Amino acid sequence: MRNCTYFISDLHLGASYITDPRRHEREICRWLRSIEPTAKALYLLGDVLDYWYEYRTVVPRGFTRFFGTLASLADSGVEITWLKGNHDIWIFDYLPSEIGITVADGLITRTIDGKTFVMEHGDGVGEMRPVYRWMRSLFRNRVAQFLFSAIHPRWTVGFAHRWSSHSRKHGCRVPDSLDDNDKLTLFSKEYLSSHPEVDFFVFGHRHVKSDIKIGPHTRMVVLGDAFRLMTYGVWDGADFSLKNINEISENS
Repeated sequence: MRNCTYFISDLHLGASYITDPRRHEREICRWLRSIEPTAKALYLLGDVLDYWYEYRTVVPRGFTRFFGTLASLADSGVEITWLKGNHDIWIFDYLPSEIGITVADGLITRTIDGKTFVMEHGDGVGEMRPVYRWMRSLFRNRVAQFLFSAIHPRWTVGFAHRWSSHSRKHGCRVPDSLDDNDKLTLFSKEYLSSHPEVDFFVFGHRHVKSDIKIGPHTRMVVLGDAFRLMTYGVWDGADFSLKNINEISENS
């Protein structure tokens, strides 16, 4: 019976710092196939791919198994929504039309089984560094995108993966948990004050697994990631829980 909604973020498929990218992709595809009998909807909350840039007539190499499995889910009736992250900003029309998914950029609100879910990758609401904000705006600028697309992929793809790897090694320390002063927590509480109907805030980006009660009936969930922690979220119509992909893999 298809009565579950699934949430996953930060898969970083194709990342150079993942030891065995092919095995990682197969693990994700195995998980996707495992949820098909019970999934009515799937939300991909950004950074699904470590790097992706869609050209008008050229398809970037890789991710064949993943895209095929997503297409199979969509064809079977699962509603798939892909929220852009900071690594997969440049999705335009190829993946939505070819796979049959909805792509969103920024904060979205969905009513699921009578509950209100507010979702975003997490970089647009919980990231306050001025330099990061400037870069985020630049990457979404149409003129900058046009100029970037004019550079041959032999230069841009390698550069993007090196940048990603450097950011992973030298970026901010990943916390063990989020507290009341975390930027995502502060955003959620402020948003809740003017939108008291929200039941769940769901984010990715931070690579930490967290489930915090921020109101009488409201929880803020940060999904962790699906390359290190291998975590995902599931709403079964009555409760939201965080689970591990490896548990499915071991039992399959």
